[in-house]
Amino acid sequence: MSQTSHSAPKDILDFWEQAGPKTWWTKNDIFDAEIKERFSETHKAASDGLLDHWDAEPKSALALILLLDQFTRNLNRNSPLAFSQDAKGLTLAKRMIERGDDEKLDFPLRQFAYLPLMHSEILADQNQCVAICQKLDLPKNLEAAVEHREIIEQFGRFPHRNSVLGRKTTPEEQAFLDNGGFRG
Repeated sequence: MSQTSHSAPKDILDFWEQAGPKTWWTKNDIFDAEIKERFSETHKAASDGLLDHWDAEPKSALALILLLDQFTRNLNRNSPLAFSQDAKGLTLAKRMIERGDDEKLDFPLRQFAYLPLMHSEILADQNQCVAICQKLDLPKNLEAAVEHREIIEQFGRFPHRNSVLGRKTTPEEQAFLDNGGFRG
């Protein structure tokens, strides 16, 4: 597929918005397969840096963040590759926030500009995410952001990622998981 035949940012944003919250927050093999069929080539281009120019405009930057943060998880569920684009997505999200471009986006999609912060295993990123959710008065997002931050405060990482990333789980982390702790 040539660079000009990749999905456009609007196609990604429309697809994601139409999928809606019930689909966004649920593991769904059919949805994952649809993302693979429709967007795997565009995702590869984004992962390879071929779509970095999308960062120049708020909506296309958000589409790029969705590709790198959310679609990477959908395309690589239960694989270390699910987290392979986190650093790039985080960099884009921070740049968007620094420029104030996140404020030019409409809800509900705007919240996805902040998820790379919530997915980060760095406490400062977690604190920034909580602060944004408080400022924007997003109760559900704030609840999730606080939960994520508490896990990073307690463990310095997300224990539910350990097995897929080949990390050794500590006894404390295992107890947390065994007692219904966050599983992603």
